[in-house]
Amino acid sequence: MADFTIVTDSSCDLPDALAKEMGLTVLPLSVNIAGKEYRNLLDGSDISFAEFFRLLRASTPCTTSAVNVEAFRAAMEPILQAGRDILCIAFSSALSNTCNAAQMAAEDLAKSYPDRKIYVVDSLCASLGEGLLIYLAHKEREKGKSIDEVRLWLEQNKLQLCHWFTVDDLQHLRRGGRISSATAFFGAMLHIKPVLHVDNAGRLINVGKARGRRASLDALIGHMAKTAVAPETQTVFISHCDAQADAEYIARQIKQQLKVPKVIIHYVGPVISAHSGPGTVALFFLGTER
Repeated sequence: MADFTIVTDSSCDLPDALAKEMGLTVLPLSVNIAGKEYRNLLDGSDISFAEFFRLLRASTPCTTSAVNVEAFRAAMEPILQAGRDILCIAFSSALSNTCNAAQMAAEDLAKSYPDRKIYVVDSLCASLGEGLLIYLAHKEREKGKSIDEVRLWLEQNKLQLCHWFTVDDLQHLRRGGRISSATAFFGAMLHIKPVLHVDNAGRLINVGKARGRRASLDALIGHMAKTAVAPETQTVFISHCDAQADAEYIARQIKQQLKVPKVIIHYVGPVISAHSGPGTVALFFLGTER
């Protein structure tokens, strides 16, 4: 049975050390801010998280770019040449063209490497939701499961990967077309904070609102309390865009209230932060449904 490599993209927002520990091949998306393009590297070496958040808070114009087909080809082919199979777990196809590019590269390479397995899984996840799905897939691989078994596990479980977000700055959602200008204006006046999740189609959807920041954070915890499966056995991920204290508040609460044994906190990377804005906090866990 051939060994396999997990390939993914930097929208997974995993801590760089953890990605290296799992032996991942990670392809970076890109962000263009202040007229310069940077790769969204997990270690922040092209542009630091602090510098990117500073520019974002200054309302610096920003655009993002997906991983292209050629980048996937260049990363995948040496793995195949080494006699290894590939399981690619990609950023939600509803939010980026990255997954489509991975699929096109895989189809092309399959012609040259007919004896190798090249699977692309549309995670329908984002940020550390994608990261948590990859982490759990790696745990399945550590149990000795084959590439086909891990692929099946991903397809059977990815819609149980719950994503709950809140944002602090409504203007980023307005610019992204997720809320109207009037909603952003009156929401800011009344301190209304949206509560969002990623649905079964992999889309970021506004599903509720809370009055004030603390209430919005508590809403995320409340959703986890309703749907989490055996939280006392789970590793839970929290990502944030320059909101460490709020992320730590959620971590404390879920440990106390839900007896979660392990929480990993990390930044929302530049590509997703560009769309969600400063102050974004997101909670990821396995639940009965999204």
